[in-house]
Amino acid sequence: MFKTVLFPIDQSREAREAADVVANVVQKYGSRLVLLSVVEETSAEAPSPDPMVSPEVVAKLLENAQALFLQEGIQSEVLERQGKPAFTICDVADEIGADLIVMGCRGLGLTDEGATDSVTTRVINLSPCPVLIVP
Repeated sequence: MFKTVLFPIDQSREAREAADVVANVVQKYGSRLVLLSVVEETSAEAPSPDPMVSPEVVAKLLENAQALFLQEGIQSEVLERQGKPAFTICDVADEIGADLIVMGCRGLGLTDEGATDSVTTRVINLSPCPVLIVP
């Protein structure tokens, strides 16, 4: 049913909590797992890049996530992309033929003000495949 699962990750607690759900889905369906980290592009006017999203930090995050899944007996592929998170997640899902995107939710879209800025809400609206949100 879910041949390819895309799991966009960041350093949030919600992403770590969603990892258990991802592991269960991948094991149940024998899915291919693709881990994705999106580094948001910075503009010339923007302040210096956040050190928490440096290429080294992102590489380590992906490496740690891959090791975590490997402990569960799950092989995974990793992708690192640069761009606007919601659009990049959906583009990658389309590119790899994902059957499911699993994401943690920070709850930022629960207010009227946050709904338009929520990466989760944008992914739900733009995704080429079903999206499973883990609260």
